[in-house]
Amino acid sequence: MVKENMQPMPHQLMGYDRAITMFSPDGRLLQVEYAKKTVRQGSTAIAMVCKDGVIFVTDKRVIDNLVVPEAVEKIWQIDEHMGATASGILSDARVLIERAQLKAQQHRITYDSAIDTLSIVKDVCDLKQICTQSGGLRPFGVSVLIAGIDDQTPKLYETDPTGIFFQYKATVIGEGEVEIEEILHKEYDANLTVEEALKLSMKSLKKVLGNNFNIDRIDAAYIKTKEKKFEKFSRDKLEKISSDIKSSKEKKKK
Repeated sequence: MVKENMQPMPHQLMGYDRAITMFSPDGRLLQVEYAKKTVRQGSTAIAMVCKDGVIFVTDKRVIDNLVVPEAVEKIWQIDEHMGATASGILSDARVLIERAQLKAQQHRITYDSAIDTLSIVKDVCDLKQICTQSGGLRPFGVSVLIAGIDDQTPKLYETDPTGIFFQYKATVIGEGEVEIEEILHKEYDANLTVEEALKLSMKSLKKVLGNNFNIDRIDAAYIKTKEKKFEKFSRDKLEKISSDIKSSKEKKKK
């Protein structure tokens, strides 16, 4: 006898999430969606295009006093004119970044010129996409922000676990994505300088992290349009920006 009003079983119980190559009845690849959730649980990473270059600011999530903060790397140099940051499973990110670094160096040796940012982005996304349709593999559980200077034009791209990418003026990934995205929509301006963008990014992270905010957790880097050279911000600079944010908040309260 067939029972009436039976509740539909969740797709997970029906086994649609057991293989990356299996679509659920409503056209979803559940393993890919799980990978996206992994990214949302990762530490926050911000990148912006400024009038004089590009900037990366991230939370390294250093919460153990025994860890050496300087040894935790969350922003990577791909080439002199290009860098990247990520959120999600950082070991996955490291593999993708090393692939990008190799491709950039091969291009320099072969053509004696710097590779354009989009070529690196497409290569990374091609590998990500292959891992969403091949049995025995799992998707990369990481989103990567890649930015660089092409000729005299700063460019920023976001790649997600599906292998899709978009070009942005400013973007954020990780656990603070929703809150910081709201701030960027309100306060981001294409005429911001690298230093002003650093201040906006740190202010946003401070709002999201609250009492957990600490300079040891912050990693920041920039590439200026003129120099086309990847540089990290010094700890002194980060401390100065942090104190400026604190003093401006106190003035507003008064």
